[in-house]
Amino acid sequence: MQLLHIDSAITGEQSVSRQLTARTVAAWVASHPGTQVQHLDLAADVVPHLGADALGFRTGQAAETAIQREENALSEVLVSQFLAADVVVVGAPLYNFSVPSQLKAWIDRVAQIGRTFKYTDKGPVGLAGGKTVIVAITRGGVYSTSEGGRAMEHQESYLQTVFGFLGITDVRFVRAEGVAMGPDAKAQALATAEGEISRHTAAAANQAVVAEAA
Repeated sequence: MQLLHIDSAITGEQSVSRQLTARTVAAWVASHPGTQVQHLDLAADVVPHLGADALGFRTGQAAETAIQREENALSEVLVSQFLAADVVVVGAPLYNFSVPSQLKAWIDRVAQIGRTFKYTDKGPVGLAGGKTVIVAITRGGVYSTSEGGRAMEHQESYLQTVFGFLGITDVRFVRAEGVAMGPDAKAQALATAEGEISRHTAAAANQAVVAEAA
């Protein structure tokens, strides 16, 4: 089994999402011996945002310059790595009501027509199914307990939509909310997240489930 461990937080050792992804990966490997892990740190190995030279996989145009060839090669590496994974663990802190731009840049590279989705006469169809995604969601405040908070949150809802669009039906969320609201709130958030980690990593991979609402 191949596991792809993705971190996107820019806060280094202070990052709660990094703490949670590390715990999730360790728990998964303990529950599923023999799992091979690759780590992709999007803050350390920054994936460039898409530009005109990086659109070859979308337009179908052959690369004409060295820069275009480099951009195409990077996109190919990332999408191949993603498709090869049976399990993907993603760290996704809430930055300005959404995900870090580093994570968005990675998503833009792996969302490739003909590789991870396609269009049909019935609409889009995901091609990247058959894998489990576990997302470690962290938030300084609490957004899940009120209608106003849920309306402001474009982090979990966005990732659920993206991975669902790519054909992944088994998306599990580990949530730590209120981590900036004092030591007690943070401790409670981490304790709740630990319970979710244990539950999500003990289950078998690739279960067709509907993610729980935030």
